Amino acid sequence: MAQKRYECDAVDMGYFNVAPACFSASVVVKATPAQIFEVFEDAHAWTVWADPIQGVEWTSPKPYGLGTTRTVSMSGGMVGEEVFIAWDPGKRMAFRFTHASMDSVSAFGEDYQVEDLGNGEVKVTWTMAMSPKGISKIFMKLFGFMMGMMLRKFLKQFKAYVEQRYNTVA
Repeated sequence: MAQKRYECDAVDMGYFNVAPACFSASVVVKATPAQIFEVFEDAHAWTVWADPIQGVEWTSPKPYGLGTTRTVSMSGGMVGEEVFIAWDPGKRMAFRFTHASMDSVSAFGEDYQVEDLGNGEVKVTWTMAMSPKGISKIFMKLFGFMMGMMLRKFLKQFKAYVEQRYNTVA
């Protein structure tokens, strides 16, 4: 039996400036912008560095770009269907949910910015934005501060994964 999907509001890049709940974190990684995007495109890699992600299925063929779709399965049974609203290889990618298996957000998006710092290092900034609804509004007010902590933890894991993958650990 197919899992019910709840439609999410269509948002664009401006959403990251106006979302009711928005969290951001950055990390410096010893890698090239191209290597960062190789990891972003690797479905399995997401399951290694982002603990809640159990599986990623690209539902659009390569080459990926604006309008590319994928389905992400997360712990707790959450499934998000995504469409990419920004795709600038080596610099930026962002997606929004089109549908979610839980009716807890009316809109959700993530934005990943990659800044080449030179000397084989990049700064990766991850922004997560959402419009919680129902009980999720209460949860966000009580525990929203934990989202920033989680982003920082996952970015540390991302850094370790990338640097180990490309053997750039000092």
